[in-house]
Amino acid sequence: MFSVIRGYNILIIVIAQYLASIYILAHDKPLRQVVFDVNLFMLVLASAVTIAGGYIINNFYDSEKDLINRPLKSTLDRLVSQNTKLSFYFVLNFLAVIMASYVSFKAVVFFSIYIFGIWFYSHKLKKRPFIGNLTSAILTITPFFAIFMYYKNFEHVIFVHAIFLFLLISMRELTKDLENIKGDLTQNYQTIPIVYGEMASKKMLTLLCILTLIPIYLLLFKFKIGYMYIYFYLSIVLLVVFLVLLWWSKTKWHYVIGHNILKFIIVLGVFSILLIDINVLLNRIL
Repeated sequence: MFSVIRGYNILIIVIAQYLASIYILAHDKPLRQVVFDVNLFMLVLASAVTIAGGYIINNFYDSEKDLINRPLKSTLDRLVSQNTKLSFYFVLNFLAVIMASYVSFKAVVFFSIYIFGIWFYSHKLKKRPFIGNLTSAILTITPFFAIFMYYKNFEHVIFVHAIFLFLLISMRELTKDLENIKGDLTQNYQTIPIVYGEMASKKMLTLLCILTLIPIYLLLFKFKIGYMYIYFYLSIVLLVVFLVLLWWSKTKWHYVIGHNILKFIIVLGVFSILLIDINVLLNRIL
């Protein structure tokens, strides 16, 4: 079940939500007030169980496709029956709503819509080009929007960070489509690589990569991000490596490497938030 819900991804998201709260969304509040905020804890926990439920329902609908694209992982996932997955899915969604109700009625509405959005994406939208990729990227950053609305912090730097993350996730989703062409084609998924071809997909990825430089430039030269500038310069290098590999790629495993490069940039970005201002963190502990 841990494999089905991708527990390692959920752990990263939980860490990211807390670091984003401490350093970006609630940077003017005492550290203890943020870390021990019960409402924040409930929002993060509700996000975690909702995402876990999302992975379950996505796994449920993609079981046949994953046999082709991810045979080893699919074999492990099939140790859990489809009925057990569905039961666990409904339990997790119920828990998410209960946790959200502790915070506010608005939080309940937010997570109810989020749960429906994940189901609708898994059932219908992910089979369609463009809208499937766009919806997936939006759903991925939605947990951060919950924290954003809680703190009501509307500083411009937050939106620039969000755009950077959105573009990276969009690139990752399109690269996954290139990686999974065989299984998607077998199951009649109308993804961008299948409808428009690999060459068009590579051109779109190149454009997205170029667009990513815009928020990087703004974060480097228009906002105070402390030592996090090291991460953004490294990201530029890694994106160049990704592009070179992308245009050289001819097999699934080439795309897998490219996908992992993008995933590494995203995960590294989570922990690089610590570099924004280490001294402020130390001062806020006291």
